[in-house]
Amino acid sequence: MKGRVLIVAGSDSGGGAGIQADIKTVTALGGFATTAITALTAQNTLGVFGIFPVPPAFVRQQMDVVLADIGADVIKTGMLGERAIVETVADTLTAYPDLPLIADPVMVAKGGASLLSDEAVGAMLACLVPRAHVLTPNAPEAARLTGLCVEDLDGQKRAAEKLLRAGAKAVLIKGGHLAGPCICDVLADASGMWVFESPRLDVRANHGTGCTLASAIAALLGQDVPLRDAVSQARDYVFEAMRRAPGFGAGHAPLDHAWPMRDARLQA
Repeated sequence: MKGRVLIVAGSDSGGGAGIQADIKTVTALGGFATTAITALTAQNTLGVFGIFPVPPAFVRQQMDVVLADIGADVIKTGMLGERAIVETVADTLTAYPDLPLIADPVMVAKGGASLLSDEAVGAMLACLVPRAHVLTPNAPEAARLTGLCVEDLDGQKRAAEKLLRAGAKAVLIKGGHLAGPCICDVLADASGMWVFESPRLDVRANHGTGCTLASAIAALLGQDVPLRDAVSQARDYVFEAMRRAPGFGAGHAPLDHAWPMRDARLQA
């Protein structure tokens, strides 16, 4: 079975983002999810109310025991939070130079809570960006990583080019935070640049969209889907998961991650 994804990220007690969204996504797309949890959070659709970091040595231990026994086809990182954890994850991955890394530089929760310290941003640029097979920042994250203004498509393209120069093999700059009736995501690698466009859904269900998209890409790459196809299919998966969202909670609602499995049962 292909599609083993080791997810290194924080836990979301509300189930809409983080490790919970990652596991649901990888499973729904036919992969097998394992985890190394970097932090526990107390959160729901209204916001993050508490963060309890996991000691870096225990993050490493989780990664080591999974990789030594089950293995992985892809590593996906999400919320890392602290510089020590960023450096620990990067150091652990030095033993696996051929293992693709899909790095989602989670910096701010949907409700506004900071999830990555300033020191950790510097460590990410130094340690993880050059190691990334695919880096998936949204527009504000891309701006923070590059120091550029990322407020339109041209800004996305400039940021993608700068992050490629920083060492990432491919970069996907997500445009969901930018204004307009359509969402444009920019994918760039050494062979070129592509723009993916979709209509903007007017829904509350936008909690965990970044985690979900990165995990979908990881699950598909782990099953040998080519990068551009993986990005396209992952975007379609997230779009439908938002459209079918159950409407739970009073704030930024979670997605319907399981919709492909439900459709498969109906077609059986």
